[in-house]
Amino acid sequence: MFRGASSINLDAKGRIAIPVRYRDALRDHQDPAMAGRLVITVDINSACLLLYPLWEWVKVESKLLTLSDTQPTERALKRRLLGHAHELELDTHGRLLLPPPLRVHAGLSKKAMLVGQLNKFELWDEQSWMQQLEDDQQVIQNSALDANERLADFSL
Repeated sequence: MFRGASSINLDAKGRIAIPVRYRDALRDHQDPAMAGRLVITVDINSACLLLYPLWEWVKVESKLLTLSDTQPTERALKRRLLGHAHELELDTHGRLLLPPPLRVHAGLSKKAMLVGQLNKFELWDEQSWMQQLEDDQQVIQNSALDANERLADFSL
């Protein structure tokens, strides 16, 4: 499981180095064909990228396979996620080369944030991440956590 936010840098070639604390989890998998392989795609709700270990992405693809090719919303969702998906492999130094169109989509500059989200990571431009944190704080302050049964346990 991936948790925490890590400040990382994009190098001149558009590569990021995955923090050391995550590398073993990404490289150690019972299926050697999936070890060290990830899939990156766009987030449908935010200006960030989603980075899945391949074994987690397979689950996403299974869900996408159940969506309709004729219902416009479902087809748009499939087109967006699958159309932007790129398979990546960790190099010997724990780096990933990010596709240029995805770097542009997320507005990634030299400074970025890799944010663990249990089964995947979000990859943000650092400035966009800081703004998202402020926006999230407003959402939390303006909502009644106690009123939402699923969030009631998180109310402090």
